[in-house]
Order: sequence, then C-alpha cells, then structure tokens
Amino acid sequence: MFGSIRKKLGLIFSLNDPRWGRGPQDNDGKEPRQTGRPSDGPPDLDQLWREFNQRINRLLRGKGGGGAGGGSSNDGDDDARNAGISAGVAGAVIVFLWLVSGFFIVQEGQTGIVLTFGKYSHSAQPGFNWRWPYPIQTQETVNLSQVRTVEVGYRSNVRNKLARESLMLTDDENIIDIQFAVQYRLKDASAWVFNNRDQEETVKQVAETAIREVVGKSKMDFVLYEGREKVAFDTSTLMQQILDRYATGVLVANVTMQAVQPPEQVQAAFDDAVKAGQDRERQKNEGQAYANDVVPKARGAASRLMQESEGYRARVVANAEGEASRFNKVLVEYQRAPAVMRDRLYIEAMQQIFASTTKIMVDTKSNNSMIYLPLDKLIAQTAAEAASGVTAPATSATPPAVSNEPPLSEGRIDRNRERSLRDRESR
Repeated sequence: MFGSIRKKLGLIFSLNDPRWGRGPQDNDGKEPRQTGRPSDGPPDLDQLWREFNQRINRLLRGKGGGGAGGGSSNDGDDDARNAGISAGVAGAVIVFLWLVSGFFIVQEGQTGIVLTFGKYSHSAQPGFNWRWPYPIQTQETVNLSQVRTVEVGYRSNVRNKLARESLMLTDDENIIDIQFAVQYRLKDASAWVFNNRDQEETVKQVAETAIREVVGKSKMDFVLYEGREKVAFDTSTLMQQILDRYATGVLVANVTMQAVQPPEQVQAAFDDAVKAGQDRERQKNEGQAYANDVVPKARGAASRLMQESEGYRARVVANAEGEASRFNKVLVEYQRAPAVMRDRLYIEAMQQIFASTTKIMVDTKSNNSMIYLPLDKLIAQTAAEAASGVTAPATSATPPAVSNEPPLSEGRIDRNRERSLRDRESR
C-alpha cells in the first residue's frame, strides 16, 4: 500500500511531469477537470492539496467502500479523518527524508568531524557513515593526506618579495633576506578544526617565529653558505615543537630554503666583500701549497746532509781506528826486525807512488843506460784497440829502445839495492 502511495506522490509532485499544474486525470483516462485558471499559469496550491487528499481517500477506502447513502455529517467526519491521515502520511514521509539526510560519505585519506549542536562529538572514518540530521548534528570533512604549503617572505614567486617577512637580523648584527616554504600535513583533524582560529595564518606565523630565532643565533656567513641545510632542519624542529605545544594537529613535513641573500641595497658591496674573501682564501691556499712543496724538500735535504755527515764521521773514525790498529801491528813487527820492516815499508810506499805515475827507471849511480819499456802507452793502446774491436799486429808495437850497454845483472842490482839501503840507514 505504501509503495503505491509513494508512486502516486511521485506522480503528483514530479516536476518532470508534462501535466504538472493541469490537474489530475481520472482513473478512466478522461480529460482533467477545469480548475477555472489558465492552463499555462502557475499551479494552484490549494487545488493540488485537495486533489492530493482526494486521491489518498480513494486509495484508503477503495472503490464502493464508503456507500452513497450517507448523510452530510458522515461526509464531514470522513473529510476530517482523511485530512488527518494525509497529514500523518506526509509527516512520515518528511521524517523519513529527514533521517535519510543524515547519511554521508567520507573519502579515503579524509576524516569526518561530527558536531552535536556545534560541539565536537566524534570522528567518522572513511566510508559510509550516518549522523543525526540537521540541526541536531552536522559534519565537516578534513583532508589528512593533502600536503599543504605556506610561503614566508614571498608569494607564488621568489621575485614577489615581502620585506616585512623576509628581512631578518643575524647574530653578528647583519641583515639578511630569506624566502622559504613550509610543507605540512594534518595529524589530528579535531585539533586542526577547533584549536585554530585561522589555521594557515597560524602556521605561517609559527614558521616566521622559528626561523627568526634560528637565524638570530647564527652568523651571516654561516646562513648564506654552509649552514643552509642546518638552518632549515633547526627551523623545522622548532616549528614542530611550537605547533605541538599549541595542539594545532599539524605535522611539519619539510622546510625548503628558496632564496638566501643580503638586502638588495647592499648587494654590490657584499659581492665585493665576498670576492675579497675569496681572494684571501685563494692566496692562503697558494701559500699553503708552496709551503707544502718547499718544507718537505728542505727537511729531506737536511736529513740527507745529516746522514751524509754521520756516514763521513763513521768512515773517518773507522779509517783512523784501522790505521791505528795497523800501525800498532807494524810497530810490533818493526820491533822484531827493524831492517826488514823498513825495506818493506819503502817498497810498499814506492809501489803506491809508481801505481799512479809514469814508470821511468834511470840508473843514476852507474851512469849506464837501461832498456826503457813504455808499459803505460802499451797498456793504453791495447785498451783502445780492445774497445774498437781491432787487434793490432805484433809488428805494430813500438820497438823498445836498445842501448849499447849490456843489461844489468841480478847480482849488480842486489848490490845497488843494498847500497841504497845502507845510505838510508846512515841518514
């Protein structure tokens, strides 16, 4: 029965019905009754309501259910009763539609905040959820997976600077211009909605406060060059501490330094100072490289001289000790046989002398010529021929000079040697 009622209600109230406002048709398909208004004018709400009641009455009574012989009082009671039934059905439909309006869907990565008369009630998980319809409860959907960005010192482009936000003072009392961006997500939807009056402005102010504190404790050169990453990391850490203290429900994901430079008014002077500093560092590096090249060489030369001197000292001492030992041994032998030792010493001395000089033997006492044999020239000629690979014939040797005097005999040579030894002893 209620299905047919909904069908009839949908037929009557359908805005797509081409016969809307022309009055209902009879069950037998006849033309609609004339309502006394133009067919192309707006619908008469009173007439529609009466027609709606009549259709509801006919559905409830059925055909021939009421009887045609009743009086006027019965007709009045029926009309009142039918009107009450119609109002009840309409109220039930309205209540049903009101309850249905409490269904809502939360997408993946989002969460729903359900409010009961404006006060936080609970959070709805992703999926199909239901709450009490308005005005009892309302919901607000918050996206937790979205990465949000707040910009400090510029807007949309680094060239669009905001000096009020970007100019900061360092620890060495220098002004620096910084533009950076903060990326964050939400970790607590209820805290994000209820604990912040202006969420994005709160995050921006916290970011500006954090970086001003970090820059205020750092030197200008550190912030400009080697300390950019550390400044960004310290700013992110300090921001997270402040946001957690305020219970904002924000999770800082990243802090990106867009531009770090001196103010434009002193940019030229700062570039000159930077170039001077670079030249100073370059000269220091060159001096250090020269020192690294010269000092090891000097140390090596000094070490070599020390080692050579130590070797020379050891050699001289060893030679002296050897000479002293040899002299002591010679002295012992000389004490045993002085004459023999004098002859031996004389012969060894002459041998050392003649080893590096030209050998010329002249008998000065007997005034006799001797055979002169140029052994040094023969040895030099033989060495030259061996080096050139040519063997000289036996006839090429220089013939020895032949004297007319006969050679000395061995006895005569011995007598001469004894005579010379006696002369030395007498001296």
